[in-house]
Formats: sequence, C-alpha cells, structure tokens
Amino acid sequence: MTSSGARGFEVVRAGHLELLVTDLAASKRFYADILGFVVTEEDSGHVYLRGLEDRQHHCLLLTKAASPGVGHIAFKVSSEAGLEPIEGLVKARGGFARWVGEGEEKGQGRALIVEDHLGFPVEFYEKMEPVDWMLQRYDRYRGAKVMRLDHFNILLPDAAVGYDWYVNTLGFGPTEITETEGPSPALWAAWLRRKHTCHDIALTTGKGPRVHHAGFTVADRGSIMDCADLLASTGYLGTMERGPGRHGVSNAFFLYIRDPEGNRIELYTGDYLSADPDWAPIKWKLNDPQRQTFWGAPTPASWFNDAMLVRSPRTGRFMDVSPPKIQDRPDYLLSAH
Repeated sequence: MTSSGARGFEVVRAGHLELLVTDLAASKRFYADILGFVVTEEDSGHVYLRGLEDRQHHCLLLTKAASPGVGHIAFKVSSEAGLEPIEGLVKARGGFARWVGEGEEKGQGRALIVEDHLGFPVEFYEKMEPVDWMLQRYDRYRGAKVMRLDHFNILLPDAAVGYDWYVNTLGFGPTEITETEGPSPALWAAWLRRKHTCHDIALTTGKGPRVHHAGFTVADRGSIMDCADLLASTGYLGTMERGPGRHGVSNAFFLYIRDPEGNRIELYTGDYLSADPDWAPIKWKLNDPQRQTFWGAPTPASWFNDAMLVRSPRTGRFMDVSPPKIQDRPDYLLSAH
C-alpha cells in the first residue's frame, strides 16, 4: 500500500455513510430496532447510528429527504491538517469542495466535503466525538450485532480512472482485482484498502456515479443467520436480496439487504488480514463463477441492475448516471460485480 503521509495527508479508513430516506421513523425502526444499530443522537431530520465496536459518534447517518439515495460517503484522516492538501488535489482535477463547519454534522469536527472528478460526494474528517464503547455490553446486542462500517462499493464508467485516483493520489492499496477476459485484459473492478483488511472501497465498472452498497461488519456468521431469521419473522422478508453466502473475492460471508427505502447495505464478516507491505493483489477473471459467490449460487438481477443515486454537494441534486465504459452485453452484465 502506498503511503499518503508524504503528500501531507493520511487516509485512515472508511468512516461513515449518509443515507437519504423519505420516512425517518420507519428507517430508524429498521436500522435500530431490527438490525441492532445503536442510536447515538437524533433530531427532526436526522438519526445518527453506530455499531457496537464504534468508539466515535456515528458510522451511519440517516437524513430525511425527498428521495432515497446517498448523501455522501466519508473517510477518516489522521490529522485535520491533511484536509487542505486533499482540497487542492480535488480542485486541481476539476472537482468541487466546500468546508463543513463543526456542528453542521452532529458529533463531527471540521470536515471537507467534495464532489470529486469521478462524480462522487466524499467527505473527509478527522475529529469525531467519542462515545461509550458497547463491545462488552452484551446486554445491548440484538439484531445483526453490527460492529462497525467496513467498506463502500461504488460504480463508475471506468474503474481504471478511479483506481488511479484512489491508489496513485489518495494512497490506497489494492488487495484484489478483476480483469476482463481475452489476450489484452482490462481492469474491471478493484478492492482497495487503507486499514489492514480486504478493502475500504471497491471500484466496479458500471453505470455511475452510483453507490452499490455499504458493507457493515457483524460479529460472526451466526449473526447473519440470526438476522435472516429475524427479518423473515418480523415482516421484513422482502428486504433480503442476496445470500447468505460466501464471496470468492474477500472470502467474506455476506447477506445483502435492501432497506424499506430500497437503499442497499451488506452484512459482512470473515475477510482477511492484509497488513504486509508487499501484499500482491489477488487476480480474478471476470467470468470466473466463484468470484462473486464462492459456492456458485446465482445472483438476482436486481443486484446487478440497481444501485443508489448520489446527491451532488455542489447542486443538491442527484448526479447524472453515465453508461459503463464496456458495453452492457449479457455476459458482462451478469458478471459486473
């Protein structure tokens, strides 16, 4: 993994996600009462949630809005002084940046929100209010036993352009990649990390800018199975979109869920340590049947065709979605992620 410290900043990890929802009460009930997120704070327009392992104010922000989607994804940096260099890099590539004052997002200090040249709303921050650690509060465990945010998965027309930005500029390191078939393979997808797991963000060729999902780590495989039972017995059967199963990429056990608004999250556990500085990326071919699901189970069409729109911090409107670089032939469409 390339160090970004020499550039004047250091991205630490995936930090939090803002989901836009039309029914705040129903979304709070789903995430807190059913899935088991901890409510840190709320007001008339927002609910701030965290996992049992989190020691900072929130990893998931629900914001009341006219339409569902993603307000922003966010990365924690090691020092507030690193925000200015990131602002300069974003603007040098034609992106937009504005400062988020303390208190504008509750529990968080001064931050920078950008619309990068890829079209994504990304927030960078360093300070967040400390909160009680719930890891050993076993009396508070319920639902999926969500521990923390793990990663984002985003769609963009050319994954190679995103790879250059995240790896060569922001200092992420690749753990796994997917290449197209044929004698001259092209990059189709990449799993990139700052923390020492499989990934903090995955880049996939597709119609974007969109966010495909955010992955949240749960305690173990049993937590996913217990959550599936709970969803099936509390009127949320239709929220389960894919799984439970095991990925080839990342090796993780998973369950994909569409919340009552249609926003997608992944419950995720069991990936691997990638701390070695000489880590060589694992390579997959696009049509390898075990890449997506190690057990070879079929994936529903909605998982390939649907993704969350992102709201522009520049205009306040949802971003236009561009077609993928590679034509949507059926063989590519059914292997897109």
